[in-house]
Amino acid sequence: MNKRLILLVLFTFIAALFVGDLVAQCPMCKMAAQSNLENGGTAGKGLNKGILYILSMPYLLVGVLGIIWYRNRIDQTKIEEEL
Repeated sequence: MNKRLILLVLFTFIAALFVGDLVAQCPMCKMAAQSNLENGGTAGKGLNKGILYILSMPYLLVGVLGIIWYRNRIDQTKIEEEL
């Protein structure tokens, strides 16, 4: 249990170091997309779809892992009931 807590604190600390860099990218991307669209480019049109794609992947991954865990847990309880 202590190892998990230490890893969680360490991961949180490392992730906190990079938050400033990640937040700073949002205005830069927005300005680049706006200037591209104003100048007749098409690079900014797919930006919203890309954001939704990136946003959905962690939820999809956690959902699939949850379903796998649940099915394995149900199978394990059936085996224990048979014994």
